[in-house]
Amino acid sequence: MTAMKPGRNRPDLSYLLDHTSHVLRSRMAAALGEVGLTARMHCVLVHALEEERTQIQLAEIGDMDKTTMVVTVDALEAAGLAERRPSSTDRRARIIAVTEAGARLAERSRRIVDRVHDEVLAAVPEEDRAGFVRALDLLAQGHLAGPVEAPRPARRARQSR
Repeated sequence: MTAMKPGRNRPDLSYLLDHTSHVLRSRMAAALGEVGLTARMHCVLVHALEEERTQIQLAEIGDMDKTTMVVTVDALEAAGLAERRPSSTDRRARIIAVTEAGARLAERSRRIVDRVHDEVLAAVPEEDRAGFVRALDLLAQGHLAGPVEAPRPARRARQSR
């Protein structure tokens, strides 16, 4: 599939957004894999470092279902990067606390994520970068902020393991 089909004078936004998103995810997975993290693990670590957050809050931030979140936190715990602890404000709730090793790795993974994003943006002419990011943000915060009801819900692209 191409961005422009023969006989059409409109770009195929579905293809452009889906393809670039897939390739960005694959590049991110490869880069974070160099330090033994997945994008989900990175997401949990950096957001758990920002403030005390429950597993449910982190799942919402990372757009993960309950099962995926449990598997992700289990992997972080097994690696000694995070642990489940009682919340300091609600004894019934459990938060995800990042260990010292997890905090060091989160800082490395932030630099990796920034590098991948910088590499991607370098493909856009410098004078167009701010406008490009602004346009994507407008879509993500506005018209494409959330899915709509449909008789047959659109499936998310399959995530490689």
